[in-house]
Amino acid sequence: MRYFATPISREASDASIDAWQAQLVERGWGNWAVARRDTGAFIGYVGLTVPKRVLPFSPCVEIGWRLMRAHWGKGFATEAARAVLRAGFEQIGLAEIVSFTTLLNLPSRAVMARIGLIDAQQNFEHPGVPEGHAFRMHCLYRLRREEWQAAQPAPSA
Repeated sequence: MRYFATPISREASDASIDAWQAQLVERGWGNWAVARRDTGAFIGYVGLTVPKRVLPFSPCVEIGWRLMRAHWGKGFATEAARAVLRAGFEQIGLAEIVSFTTLLNLPSRAVMARIGLIDAQQNFEHPGVPEGHAFRMHCLYRLRREEWQAAQPAPSA
């Protein structure tokens, strides 16, 4: 949570997990736990959510991730996010998936670009970040299903 205005408490974290589990039951999709293939160790989550707050581009479905620091920079977020995009477009049938972060979060912005999301050049003040905070200004990345499909490799014969 390096790029969040304040870290969340254990209680708030547990409440988020409970809400995500309910969303998985209700919708069949949400945030999924990520484990390393080689060790099976839990390292964080990647998934799809409908933001609670009304944002300038609402309604939307957001792809997001949070991994433990020891697993940053190793390609895990990119690999898992690509799988989530595939599920979002192919299995769930979403027309568009967005992602957003503070302008200062260059690592997440790099993941967004690697998985094919496009900078919408639509920066906004996040209503959940206090006014005057360095993380308040956010950038929006988005990808439509047609754009994602066009970027997929052709099936081999």
